[in-house]
Amino acid sequence: VAGRRPPLDLFGTDYPTPDGTAIRDYVHVDDLIDAHMLGLERIDSVSGPINLGTTAGASVAEVVAAAETVTGQEVPRVYRDRRAGDAPVLVADGARARALLGWEPSRSTLDQMIGSAWDWMQRNPNGYGDPTD
Repeated sequence: VAGRRPPLDLFGTDYPTPDGTAIRDYVHVDDLIDAHMLGLERIDSVSGPINLGTTAGASVAEVVAAAETVTGQEVPRVYRDRRAGDAPVLVADGARARALLGWEPSRSTLDQMIGSAWDWMQRNPNGYGDPTD
């Protein structure tokens, strides 16, 4: 979207999903940080794996559409055949995170997630810059 990359490859438009593209669970990095901090606060009383996710997921086509809405720019894309082994739907069940940590994602819409990343990119057009600076 920022115009610095080749078109986005979208793999698969024939999945058994509402729009034919794969569905994945997306979580804002700040929500992941919140969950990890809650885990550290309860490290002595909680053990075992805890999935962090929205439990809903969004399709690849929905993510691209949200990116276009947030940025006001077309996302160049090329549709390709699906890759062997790619599952139609992969979402995380966050029930254990809710029960044990009291965690819920608070920035769970695509517009929030993409908007946050887009805002950062606008403020930092060269990324993180040279680490030796």
